[in-house]
Amino acid sequence: MKLLKQPGLLSRVRLHLEPEWSEDADKNMERNKVMWIVIGALFLLVLFLTFKTANLGSANTTGSAIDTAGWTANEKMNYEMHGTIPARANVKTLSAPAGTGMVGGC
Repeated sequence: MKLLKQPGLLSRVRLHLEPEWSEDADKNMERNKVMWIVIGALFLLVLFLTFKTANLGSANTTGSAIDTAGWTANEKMNYEMHGTIPARANVKTLSAPAGTGMVGGC
């Protein structure tokens, strides 16, 4: 209590510690800025990838469907599950690479 009653002691201590406080505050502000920039970048990345995957399904539909009228049930199942087109089928489109809209598979 005696220290607080001395005139000017508190202001001298405050002036002595002020540069350290301001340096710590600047470091915290810089860290916060970097953190918010990283959070913003991650948010934009998530938005981009969300809409990219949402549009993948609509990009594969070109309007020219494969005619499966003469196929057996086994050939249709193989096409639906694995994406394989029978060799005897007269199809002028390229077969889709793996992972583009195929369902099932091993």
